[in-house]
Amino acid sequence: MNLSPLQKARYEYSPKLPGMLRHGIADICVKEGEATQSVADQDKISALFPNTYGKKEITFQKGQNTSPEKKQVVGVILSGGQAPGGHNVVCGLYDALKATNKDNVLYGFKGGPSGLLEDDYIILEDEYIDQYRNTGGFDIIGSGRTKLETQEQFAVAAEVCKKHGITAIVIIGGDDSNTNAAVLAEYMAANNTGVQVIGCPKTIDGDLKNEDIEASFGFDTATKTYSELIGNIERDCNSAKKYWHFIKVMGRSASHVALECALETQPNICLISEEVAEKKMSLSQIADQIADSVVKRAEKGMNFGVVIIPEGVVEFVPEFSKLISEINELLAGSKAAEFNALPDWDAKYAFIEKGLTSESMEVFAILPQSIQQQLFLDRDPHGNVQVSLIESEKLFSALVGAKLAERKAAGTYCGKYATLHHFFGYEGRCAFPSNFDADYCYSLGYNAFMLIQYGYTGYLSKVSNLSKPADEWVAGGMPITKMMNMERRHGEDKPVIRKALVELDGAPFKYFEAHRAEWAENTCYTFPGAIQYFGPSSVCDITTRTLALEKGE
Repeated sequence: MNLSPLQKARYEYSPKLPGMLRHGIADICVKEGEATQSVADQDKISALFPNTYGKKEITFQKGQNTSPEKKQVVGVILSGGQAPGGHNVVCGLYDALKATNKDNVLYGFKGGPSGLLEDDYIILEDEYIDQYRNTGGFDIIGSGRTKLETQEQFAVAAEVCKKHGITAIVIIGGDDSNTNAAVLAEYMAANNTGVQVIGCPKTIDGDLKNEDIEASFGFDTATKTYSELIGNIERDCNSAKKYWHFIKVMGRSASHVALECALETQPNICLISEEVAEKKMSLSQIADQIADSVVKRAEKGMNFGVVIIPEGVVEFVPEFSKLISEINELLAGSKAAEFNALPDWDAKYAFIEKGLTSESMEVFAILPQSIQQQLFLDRDPHGNVQVSLIESEKLFSALVGAKLAERKAAGTYCGKYATLHHFFGYEGRCAFPSNFDADYCYSLGYNAFMLIQYGYTGYLSKVSNLSKPADEWVAGGMPITKMMNMERRHGEDKPVIRKALVELDGAPFKYFEAHRAEWAENTCYTFPGAIQYFGPSSVCDITTRTLALEKGE
């Protein structure tokens, strides 16, 4: 295999562990904390999880290991979208497992949860594992989006585990995957299978976090990757001085990625979906906000700028959400076939005009035709609009163009307005993990095995105090049920992990809010540059601006 110099060097990197995990397996003991309860709906959650609810939080510390000696056969699953550092979770899990007992075995179930259901696996060994240390991607065993949520699936999973003598399953995933891990753990406990289930917090979107989970892995690397690209565009923008760049970044349900990139690069405009929802902003108001920046900068001779847009922002615009809801109803059942049979767009437009309320039609009418057609051509398997496919960066640049045309007609000087569009998503999901993510993920995997060794199930691997150097990190675990509440999903009340949205009274947003007026009018760009792997810790091991601000640093 031909390896790049960086790839060779990353294989040799030794991830840093929290202090209490460095003592050696024999010198790690457990300190139990208080019993826990779910963030909401305690009666309903406790009733659904009678065997795993209300367990105590735990931390690991230096002391005599009192875990029972037994051979462990562990299965690991990568679930959902890729995130930098996933390989190191598997490597940390493997190293802890082998350090405890060289006869322990690690099964890697291939292609996500479906690998467990289909009994498709690889037994992980040194030679294979060593090819993936400190590298990006999920290609070590592959990932998938199959959900483990039915009694039939759980029964199959239990049989596969019994067949191989598996004592524990580690599920590496986001909020939905770890919700599934909690439900699977409850099933395994209720049916006395002897199989433990442990989760690890993964998502580049950053929405799997709370007072216990300070960051999901992959967020650090992904936002640093996007910020490098945005900084490069800002430098080009300030050099050419003739384009407004509209940049969409990942973040369907929350704006953590957009906010972190804004804190790193100081663009002229960054939309925050949670603020849009809180203020009930219309498309017109958002377009006016961006147009104000264009005009103010044009008055200073600066006909260029950068706008960051979170992927899911249009879903947070009340009038747009109402429009989507009406479109879904308009095309329900046989009406979709009737619509698709119409001969041309004019006929379809008339059908739409007849079926929408006047308020929603007003919103629909101001959209560029390409966006209008996207709303009707791209449907999910349930027949609903796939909002994530809407090119919101092009939508807002067009709406701003229309606003500027109105202002020019009224005599306002608006300068020149030329646009370019970008979407940064897949570019960040499989990047070489930053030192932070390499260390954090290895610690999560190592820690997950310690939870298994001490007999815990239905727990999330937890490493905290992350804004400090790694030797000050605190390792332990928390019951997944602590993060859960009841939500309406597909017409049913379901127990799910509560998503963490950007807090408008939180320190990261407050810092952004205090500076954005200056950024909107002036050129205040900062250029983070590429992720650094070698050099002083102050450069190589820094964490996100979000985490630093949350910790008052």
